[in-house]
Amino acid sequence: MTTEKPEFSMRRIEFVGLIAMMIATIAFSIDAMLPALPEIAAELSPEMAHRAPLILTAFVLGMGLGTFFSGALSDAFGRRNVVFGGAALYCLSAFVAWMSNSLEVMLVARIFQGLGASGPRVVAVAIIRDLYAGREMARIMSVVMMVFALVPALAPMLGAGIILTAGWRAIFIAFMAFSLISVIWMALRLPETLAPEDRRPLRARLIIGAVRELVGHPTVRLSILVQSLAMAMLFSMLMLVQPIYDTVYGRAESFPLWFGGIAVVAASASLINALLVVRYGMRRLVTIALGVQILLSGAMYFLNLGALPDPYGFAAFVFFQTCLFFQAGLTLGNLNAIAMEPMGHIAGMAASVVGAISTVLAALIASPVGLMFDGTTKPLALAMLLMAIAAYALMLYMGRVENRQPAAAE
Repeated sequence: MTTEKPEFSMRRIEFVGLIAMMIATIAFSIDAMLPALPEIAAELSPEMAHRAPLILTAFVLGMGLGTFFSGALSDAFGRRNVVFGGAALYCLSAFVAWMSNSLEVMLVARIFQGLGASGPRVVAVAIIRDLYAGREMARIMSVVMMVFALVPALAPMLGAGIILTAGWRAIFIAFMAFSLISVIWMALRLPETLAPEDRRPLRARLIIGAVRELVGHPTVRLSILVQSLAMAMLFSMLMLVQPIYDTVYGRAESFPLWFGGIAVVAASASLINALLVVRYGMRRLVTIALGVQILLSGAMYFLNLGALPDPYGFAAFVFFQTCLFFQAGLTLGNLNAIAMEPMGHIAGMAASVVGAISTVLAALIASPVGLMFDGTTKPLALAMLLMAIAAYALMLYMGRVENRQPAAAE
């Protein structure tokens, strides 16, 4: 296999912009939909409005399923082919969602839209790995993720602006335009980064073998389960946050501004994690964050803080939401690193499988939570409490398992 890096003429700032846009497809496809949920419910599911948030987890489910195969497909057929194929499926599915007259059709379209989005998302990271190595790769990735972190802050405001000017269906046109811009940009400016001689045949047995090895390793298995629960908490909040702002607190119009501000504040969690993880370690930091979440969720549920008179109830929920987003920044990256640490010999395949399993499980766990909404914050608080308790218990068990491993090895 060749070790030479492909030549390309893009300046670094342009390359970072392109890769960030490809990765941002996921966040834009989820967060821009939040302001549209009431209108989608009123038009497509008026008698069961609580089902509308399923369009978020349907997309996540499709994305998780696609993550299983996108990396392996790009190793076999090249990066550009998978990006172009994924973008085509994404745009076609967005078109079907745009034309849909029932929530059921839209949910199916959103699953396939998630499948398509997984291509550019996974391949973007592979392209960085093709062109850069070591500290330079880490530097590029950090800049990309910094740009990517701005999308959740801006997407709801963009979605609200689109709804105001052209109606909620126009959001799907924006999705298609966003994807087409990134694909055309890549087609014109970025050549194939994986040489034909470096491609690897697509073998199902390699994926099956990776799944067996990951599931068979106690620490990795537990980390995937905890990561699934942590992601399910995040997805549950995303499903219910807009209905809560609208129905419970009557702040639908200002929701995009609140969501954006909270996303910006919560983005600092990654920086704080980088400062703390060296001192406290990944497992301890995750355990502490989940313990705090148990206390916060318990207070929200048992004291019913969300029902306090305005503005105190709203302030309590905003604090709860901010802490949940902050928790995601302190846990998800660490849990992924814990799962990957014993899997260095199959790092690429392991990353794909870990991401796929945890995302699919999280979507399946979060979907029923979205159906529990009763016009109060209590169902969400209860779901968060139960998931945090389960995740915390698994982290404690992980500590005991790791303490036994050296003795077993001896």
